[in-house]
Amino acid sequence: MAPPPYILWFKGIGSDDVARVGGKTASLGELYSALRTEGVRVPDGFAITADAYRDALTEAGAWESLHVLLDGLGKSDVVLLAERAAAARKVVYEATGGKELRRQILAAYHELAEAADPGASLAVRSSATAEDLPNASFAGQHESFLNVSGEAALIEACRRCFASIFTDRAIGYRIDNGFDHFKVALSVAVMRMVRSDVGSSGVIFTLDTESGFRDVVFVTGGYGLGENIVQGRIDPDEFYVHKPTYRKGFRTVLSRRLGGKQLRMTYSRRGSGARNGRVARGERERFCISDAEVLQLAGYAIAIEDHYSLKAGRPTPMDVEWAKDGQDGELYIVQARPETVASRKAPRTVQTFTIKGHGEPLVTGRSVGEKIAAGAVRVISSAHELETFRPGDVLVSESTSPDWQPVMKTAAAIVTNRGGRTCHAAIVARELGVPAVVGAGSATSALKTGDVVTVSCAEGDIGRVYAGRVPFESAEVDLSDLPDVQTELMLNLADPGEAFHLAALPSDGVGLARMEFIIQRHIGIHPMALAEPDRIASRRTRAAVVRATRGYARPADFFVERLAEGVGTIAAAFYPRPVIVRLSDFKTNEYARLLGGLGFEPHEENPMLGFRGASRYDHPAYAAGFALECAALRRVREDMGLVNLRIMVPFVRTEAEAKRVIAALERNGLKRGAHGLKLFVMCEIPNNVIRIDAFARLFDGFSIGSNDLTQLTLGVDRDSETVAFDFDERDPGMMEMLRMAVVGARRNGRHVGICGEAPANYPDLAAALVGWGIDSISVNPSSLITTLQVVARAERRGIAAGRSRSRAAGAVLGP
Repeated sequence: MAPPPYILWFKGIGSDDVARVGGKTASLGELYSALRTEGVRVPDGFAITADAYRDALTEAGAWESLHVLLDGLGKSDVVLLAERAAAARKVVYEATGGKELRRQILAAYHELAEAADPGASLAVRSSATAEDLPNASFAGQHESFLNVSGEAALIEACRRCFASIFTDRAIGYRIDNGFDHFKVALSVAVMRMVRSDVGSSGVIFTLDTESGFRDVVFVTGGYGLGENIVQGRIDPDEFYVHKPTYRKGFRTVLSRRLGGKQLRMTYSRRGSGARNGRVARGERERFCISDAEVLQLAGYAIAIEDHYSLKAGRPTPMDVEWAKDGQDGELYIVQARPETVASRKAPRTVQTFTIKGHGEPLVTGRSVGEKIAAGAVRVISSAHELETFRPGDVLVSESTSPDWQPVMKTAAAIVTNRGGRTCHAAIVARELGVPAVVGAGSATSALKTGDVVTVSCAEGDIGRVYAGRVPFESAEVDLSDLPDVQTELMLNLADPGEAFHLAALPSDGVGLARMEFIIQRHIGIHPMALAEPDRIASRRTRAAVVRATRGYARPADFFVERLAEGVGTIAAAFYPRPVIVRLSDFKTNEYARLLGGLGFEPHEENPMLGFRGASRYDHPAYAAGFALECAALRRVREDMGLVNLRIMVPFVRTEAEAKRVIAALERNGLKRGAHGLKLFVMCEIPNNVIRIDAFARLFDGFSIGSNDLTQLTLGVDRDSETVAFDFDERDPGMMEMLRMAVVGARRNGRHVGICGEAPANYPDLAAALVGWGIDSISVNPSSLITTLQVVARAERRGIAAGRSRSRAAGAVLGP
């Protein structure tokens, strides 16, 4: 009787073969057999089936020994767990060395080598039959081996893979997730090794890993083999691509972040295995792949997600590993599995955390988890120190590994020196619901064991660690319980890092995206210093500008790209809902505080009434800077395809000034009406209200800036401690000004909204606005739900006429 076949080639494997070859290899086979025709490259290979594992243990009589070792074993006694796990691995290793299994493995190996390159090295990957499932990732629980060459090394790697089903961490993970040790089997995938050791590699998610936002592809990458990214030893490059506009044919990277890429893992010079080496500074200062390659990978990822979603009959976000072969220059997919954390967030429930205190952060890094937690620091330098960790401590380390997971599960928060959002620490923190700050650089030296800190991951993409217990609040909103209203509720937003998370709120879009805040936080350099760098007088400032814009052909390109990425991220998050971006509205003293700003700004005694807003855009002193703003907005609308972006002009004093600005916009490629472009104007000067009929002929809509309008109507500076008590948006004269603005805009058939906190703070003011027929109210995210409830009460009282409509997240503001 012939022995059973234990080898299956990728071309004969599909996603339904999990029981035979495990989740990882079933997915590889599915990719190889189903997606190669769509241009997705997958290295060839074969699987050693789970039957091989089972039969080997049966023939060796190993099951009884394994039951003795594992039955009733818990996790609390880590020493006993380690002893039993080591003994179990030895049992499996010895059992899987049989002659027939060895013969079949080597026969397949020679066939693969003959089809590829006889001298090619191999990747040997474990694949458990309970792995990469929609409800359990088993990330990093079993062993894989890279750069395996030669018969003896291959057999050794396969046996060690089989034995890794009983690593300490795999046993603990199965206990935590309710998997029976003896109902999980292990298969081994043997595949041609992509030469990413002389190229690059990384991880792709077809959603945003922090917010669960599904309209982006998130690509990370670094030099060499991918283990450094997975284990969090490096800070990778990061890229986002917007899926809806990609599907429409737009091929532009939405945003990019240069990572440290400190290490490169390459093949060992002696036989199998791999080693790490430092990356030269010049390479670290360049992205590891080009924009064209990012877009190619995004296309692969979208095709993979579409394929799996079609098979599952529901949207299936994916976690994908990629590698670039440095020899043939091609991009390959080496693994794909369903994403198991962010995609499972309840779509109708939004949990928010808000920091209430202030202070200078001790360290900062990449935020993971969008939560806030506090606890005592415990710096862990090695696995030997894990026994000192106490539940509720804040785990601080260089990086983490799968063996640390039992301790990570009890941590209040996690902080690491190294790593990006797809490293082990980040993946596990998300799975456990623990906030983490990764890539914090000096955390292990800046934070001391025993010190109490607050870890905040709720302030955008920058995670912060504050000294002491900083007050914070958390709230959970059930979106299904919100009332229906007619008035459009929109958000005021300044930080692109918060956009994907805030997109889940039940808003009609962004009524005010503050461009100047994006310039301040994400660029930090005066626009004119980048448009005309030769005019910078200070040598030190010139040197700082050169350092900041390194890698760009011109300093101006740095400004355009960064601003386009910031604005584009907000527009993409709310697409196709409208996003109204206000052109830069710094005052001269605020512009002067930007790097290089002093030499380009006049000194003014009263900056509020000085050289600001519309008066700057066509003025020789700022026209070149304004051209850069326009170039960034054109890139968002034309190259990125985000035509939901609208433009708002602030502080327009007269109709003549309005016409000059409109002409300047048109000269810079932003013509009102072209490709559906709408121009709005801030209604924040009394003359805007008095002459509203004239302004209505020039603009498509109005946004009432109640702060400046109140100050200029009442002649009071709200920042003055002496007279600020007279600042009141409900003053009778101010109420009449608001009424005239709303009624005047509606009389001219123009959209009219208000951006500010007054409607949230004063329900009677909100009720009056609704009664006059205001189209939209735009508030800060923290005030959205309160404002929605205030508006709903006003509408129920019959103040506003018209039909109600659903407040579903994603509703689109009409033209």
